[in-house]
Amino acid sequence: TSTTPLGRKAEKDGYPLKVCELLATLPGAVYIERVAVNSPSNIRKTKEAIEKAFKVQMENRGFSLIEILSPCPTNWRLSAKDSMQWIERYMIPYFPLGVIKEI
Repeated sequence: TSTTPLGRKAEKDGYPLKVCELLATLPGAVYIERVAVNSPSNIRKTKEAIEKAFKVQMENRGFSLIEILSPCPTNWRLSAKDSMQWIERYMIPYFPLGVIKEI
């Protein structure tokens, strides 16, 4: 990307943080889910997750977080189609989709 034009090395720069998994350890967290917007079915699941998170918040049950894996074709220097495939091929295996915590 423009912020890392020479690429990013985990050994030098650190590994990507799994924010959902980290926040799920907090006692106030009641609903944490990771979703993606790389396909029609995943977009539908994203909408459902956001609606559920708002409901949890409005019921004062605790902290909710929805992490959304989304494309950035401009900074990734990929076509829109290729950026969707990038999410599927590289992001989802490292950041698995689904409910991380629900109480």
